[in-house]
Amino acid sequence: MVSLLYPLPLNPARGVFVHDHVRLLQEAGHEVKVVNPLPRMPAYAEARRSTLYGVAKAPKRWRLDDVEVQCPKFFALPDHPYPSLTAFSLSRRVKRLEAALGGWRPDVIVCHTLWPVAALAQRLARRWSVPWVGVVHGHDFDVGLDSPLRQRIARLAGNCDALVTVTPRLTAIAEGLPNPPRTVQTIPCRTVVGRDWARPMKPWRGRWRKANLDLLFPADPRRPEKRHLLALQAGEVLEQRGWIVGITSLKHQPREVVLDRMLVADVTVITSQREAGPLVARESLLCGTPVISVDVGEVRRYLPESWVVHATPEAIADGVERALQTGWPEVDDPPTVLAFADTEPVMQAWNEVLANLTA
Repeated sequence: MVSLLYPLPLNPARGVFVHDHVRLLQEAGHEVKVVNPLPRMPAYAEARRSTLYGVAKAPKRWRLDDVEVQCPKFFALPDHPYPSLTAFSLSRRVKRLEAALGGWRPDVIVCHTLWPVAALAQRLARRWSVPWVGVVHGHDFDVGLDSPLRQRIARLAGNCDALVTVTPRLTAIAEGLPNPPRTVQTIPCRTVVGRDWARPMKPWRGRWRKANLDLLFPADPRRPEKRHLLALQAGEVLEQRGWIVGITSLKHQPREVVLDRMLVADVTVITSQREAGPLVARESLLCGTPVISVDVGEVRRYLPESWVVHATPEAIADGVERALQTGWPEVDDPPTVLAFADTEPVMQAWNEVLANLTA
């Protein structure tokens, strides 16, 4: 498994969806090792890049849940103004990785996110004569294809032996590339919260427009694309209506803390400009907490229509009150959220992808 995103000792919340995939493959009987290339950067630079928190002091090698994780460092400038330099720096890590792995070689390389780590995955695949699978979660296509890196990302997507996307929308983008991949398949991310946190959708009981209201903003407020200000403005509208509003945000908390926050929240509010799933919406539903979201990602596929709102403070506030007043619809349309917890179809789909590549 090659991925730019993976949990780190100082940032266990980073790349948890990739860690979930590793555990899924282990449960299916596969032996997995992880290569998590990280950019070289000073500690002070993390303050402006919340997604890179913990990278500066990350060890070169460590173990997480009995999985060996290699963290080779490569040179890259912010926004990759010299992409050839980034790719060259990654390619120089091949021999060190071979030495660290000893005689162990994979049957298939799975690469989560394309730029820039797919350049390393592709080089390793050619050197070891094994197929490689690219996995796109959103950023590579939603942002990368509109950036100066679009040709490199499109080329990496077309060169992989199979491309997996987490939503049908991303699959359509992949199939529309000038040089589409040989195989494109949609496999959603695994969504598991565990028995300690799984709850049925809880009804709200309290004094209308007089009680305390705990809203959860499930993201780091420092990330501009998450639009924390919009959530704050919706809280102000609710306060003007009489509610006593508190808003909790999530930064670099471990998965257990995140799920605890979802359990105690009254409503989860998603205001992002771009998302693939988002996974936090499904996790919140499995914890029994309603989700009010702007129309982003795939939320329309599994949220009640009245819970998907326009990106205005008033519309979000109206949605929060509707969720509290009506709760989850009794009719099974949209499908019950319990379907998110069924990982068997995800495991079966990945087993088929890997079996076809090694046949």
